[in-house]
Amino acid sequence: MQTAPELVTAFAPTGTLRVAINLGNPILANQGADGQACGVSVDLGRALSEQLGVACELHIVETAGQSVDLVSDETADIGFFAIDPIRGAKIAFTAPYLLIEGTYLVRDADPIRDLEQVDRPGKRIVVGKASAYDLFLTRAITQAELVRVANAQAVIETFMTDSTAVAAGVRQVLEADARRVPGLRVLEGRFMTIRQAIGVPKSRGVDAAAHLARFVEARKADGFVAAALKRHGIEGASVASAGAPD
Repeated sequence: MQTAPELVTAFAPTGTLRVAINLGNPILANQGADGQACGVSVDLGRALSEQLGVACELHIVETAGQSVDLVSDETADIGFFAIDPIRGAKIAFTAPYLLIEGTYLVRDADPIRDLEQVDRPGKRIVVGKASAYDLFLTRAITQAELVRVANAQAVIETFMTDSTAVAAGVRQVLEADARRVPGLRVLEGRFMTIRQAIGVPKSRGVDAAAHLARFVEARKADGFVAAALKRHGIEGASVASAGAPD
């Protein structure tokens, strides 16, 4: 079905759909063996550009905060983010297409055994600046100190040099770190469910936001998202249910 010209213009005013891709979350995107970005978000961005009948231009960044800035400033036309009310000031989100767990990485020797024990005086939580975890924990943590660092790699580097710290992040990423480095473990449970959605600048209008919402629902329903997870070997993330609230 051909998309209305005014809708195409709303999404791609330059004639190309500029897609912000964050390599900082390997659940969504990675750098392939050929050096090119690949992953679920890349596949969805290209699928939308194909539906609109325009070329797709990937804008690659290393952090969620950079991706949010690109879309907020309209340097990019769409991006892939965890839903958060602060980000929603300038960005219209779809319902989530993926659900991911946020949890903590600790040392084996750390007496912490459950999530509730993390928010204590003297404890430091290392988190990627402007990530979904940072935004959530800023509202939720009352006693521990948040240590904000540049990206997911810096989270682990900082955590490893600070005996009072725990690391916050995506369960699958933290579990990979625990397998790689002896003496680490990931806490059971989650401090948040990360609802990954697609966002478009609110300035593009309600019709563009509604079209993007329909696009996401269709790609969940027709198995596109599930197939992309399988194709890229992603485990642990689950496809959000149809019509999942934002």
